[in-house]
Amino acid sequence: MPSSARDDFDPKAYNPRLTWRFFAPKYWGTWLTLVVWIPFSLLPHQFRYWLSTKLANKMIKKKTGTMLNARTNLAHCFPEKSVEEREQILINTLVTAGVFLTGFGLLTLKSRHWLQQQCDVRGLEHIKAAQEQGKNVILLVPHYWTIDIPAILLASLDLPVAAMAKRQKNEVQDWLMHRQRVQYGGKVHERDDGVKPFIKSVRDGYLGYYLPDQDHGADVSVFVDFFATTKATLKGLGKLSKLSRAAIVPVFTSIDAKSGRYTVDIYPAFDDFPTQSEEQDARMMNKFIEQTVSQSPEQYMWTLRLLKTQPDGRDFYREAKAQLQESDKK
Repeated sequence: MPSSARDDFDPKAYNPRLTWRFFAPKYWGTWLTLVVWIPFSLLPHQFRYWLSTKLANKMIKKKTGTMLNARTNLAHCFPEKSVEEREQILINTLVTAGVFLTGFGLLTLKSRHWLQQQCDVRGLEHIKAAQEQGKNVILLVPHYWTIDIPAILLASLDLPVAAMAKRQKNEVQDWLMHRQRVQYGGKVHERDDGVKPFIKSVRDGYLGYYLPDQDHGADVSVFVDFFATTKATLKGLGKLSKLSRAAIVPVFTSIDAKSGRYTVDIYPAFDDFPTQSEEQDARMMNKFIEQTVSQSPEQYMWTLRLLKTQPDGRDFYREAKAQLQESDKK
């Protein structure tokens, strides 16, 4: 149970509300999907694992869309691996994603006690160590499939969490996701509102929840190494650290597809951070992703267009699609 009656409401944060508009015909499909999806979360885990494996074996046969994105990412990040090795990573990724997504509703349907019992947490002392040094804390959480788990878990432990997120185009889906994220407290800042409200929350003592690794384009990025390729990586992490007076504490979170248990590994804060350049700051962030993803590559969202912006203007995904079309002609 919460140890205090902390009020997390912030008028400057993102606070969507349920309205009658959400029940308009254009959203009926969303509500129907929810009604169908909830029972899947309540099915035995072994069935959901079996179903996820079946779906993964079917999806991997596809060559376009998210499968093309994933294969392109894996080919550029792991050129030293054989095609067969990369395909195995991809199918393991799909099974992991399926298990997590079919059970995602449990985060709302079950209690905070269930969540805490379902998670193995290591490294909470690293947050405490940074705070004892008089620093605020920004948690660096890359796009693993279980990306929402640490924030909800920490909030369930009555720790104040402030995140940034992008508003979803589907208003009903956006509201549902938001309600799940703040069900135990905390607050979310809309990304389009800029970084200032987020910085204020961190300086007020909230654990900042920062998702660093999507490709947001050249204007807000620096180009640094990422595995065996180059990635447009968000710049400004060092400046964010300075303005927030915060240590950067990286987090790796995963799900065991066979058991359904979550693991949240909290690492020591980055040493000597920020560095002397935005490129070095970004590279430090990418090195952490490389370190954790290399251990468990199936946990990462390879289906994202992680490499869409390149310094020479190349479009890896368009090239891959053209090669696929050319191959189909033969």
